[in-house]
Amino acid sequence: MSKNSKRYSKESRLIHGEMKTSVWDYSHNVVPPLSSNSTFRLDSSERGSMGFEEYANNKNNKPIYIYDRLEEPTTMMLEQRLAEAEGGDQALTFASGMAAISTTLLALIKSGQRIITHHILYGCTDSLLRDSFADLKIDVTRVNMCNIKEIQKNITKETRIIYLETPLNPTLEMMDIPSISSIVKKENAKRDGGNKIYLIVDNTFMTPWGQRPIHHGADIVVHSLTKAIGGYGTDTAGAAIVPNEIYSKLQIKRKDFGGMLSSRSAWSILTYGIPTLPLRVKKQQESAKKIAEYLESHPKVKNVKWPGLRSFKGQKIAKKQMQDPEGNFFPGFMIYFEIKSNKQNIGSKFVNFIAKNSYSITLAVSLGNIKTLIECPFSMTHSVIPEEEKLENNLDQNGIRLSVGLESPEDLKKDLEAAFSSI
Repeated sequence: MSKNSKRYSKESRLIHGEMKTSVWDYSHNVVPPLSSNSTFRLDSSERGSMGFEEYANNKNNKPIYIYDRLEEPTTMMLEQRLAEAEGGDQALTFASGMAAISTTLLALIKSGQRIITHHILYGCTDSLLRDSFADLKIDVTRVNMCNIKEIQKNITKETRIIYLETPLNPTLEMMDIPSISSIVKKENAKRDGGNKIYLIVDNTFMTPWGQRPIHHGADIVVHSLTKAIGGYGTDTAGAAIVPNEIYSKLQIKRKDFGGMLSSRSAWSILTYGIPTLPLRVKKQQESAKKIAEYLESHPKVKNVKWPGLRSFKGQKIAKKQMQDPEGNFFPGFMIYFEIKSNKQNIGSKFVNFIAKNSYSITLAVSLGNIKTLIECPFSMTHSVIPEEEKLENNLDQNGIRLSVGLESPEDLKKDLEAAFSSI
């Protein structure tokens, strides 16, 4: 700034202050700094032009910041941490998990092309594929992705994406990532690069602490950072961890669609969410084991799905791919159980009792929170899926999704038992 800045009015100096200062030192911050700028000062139009050119060509090791919808330092620090955690090349963050999913898919597929996915998906993802993608004439083929042959026989020359959640939301069914990846690689060997199939895995349930799909052959991993990675239920965010070859393409789509993550939310997740992730999910998993065992022995429960139970159907696959960074089996903190009843609305009555009477369990549709959250997927998070499809694909009307938090497991059992006594 000009040394003569003091000759300007107090009014102008209150706005501008000193444009350069020696007190802002990134390298010595113990806590990552929060940068909060929607636009950045440029020294010249040439520097601005260079910044746009480098952005378009993915030459951003030392980015020239122009506008936060393009790139912003706090979000980029979070992206570096996420890419490392998942073992991927690069990461992009978004304003929500759905912004991450929709932008990633739309960057890789066009009208007339095909996505293969499972019969049941998280409700908003299902809605995106069922409604919005139908309007764009993008074909969505739903198969039983637990059956590798079903995937293989439905691949056509128009297929560009194989998309899955594992464990499945909410029923925790397992998809074999390495086996599906092997099919994709064999198919891609017959194709040129422009027609490549990408294997995308939603890893929200497990987080990179409990599962790293890229290590098992996935091309792309998507997350709702709102959930366990954020951990505290204060910020909505999403992420995609991608190979270098498509990073620029996703950058441009994010810029154009406008789904950039705010620096304030990125800072919260970077400062509080990621550093505490191992501590939180380890404790949540320990409690989930006790709750799953309690539910499995309860006379009013028809069945319990938690990957750590011996009765869990997909445990062989789970043990192969659901591991913490030290190689220990990590069955997670999500439980799905079905109440034993012929009444169709008993699940709703159960969670309604929890909502009105429970202290340690909260009726809410998120997951991965430090607080234990419960919901009835059939009528809530997955309500958009046609009823006959839910019933045909293991989604029970009285099924309950339980995301175990950090409370005492004895308190959780106390509130669950009271709810069981009410039905």
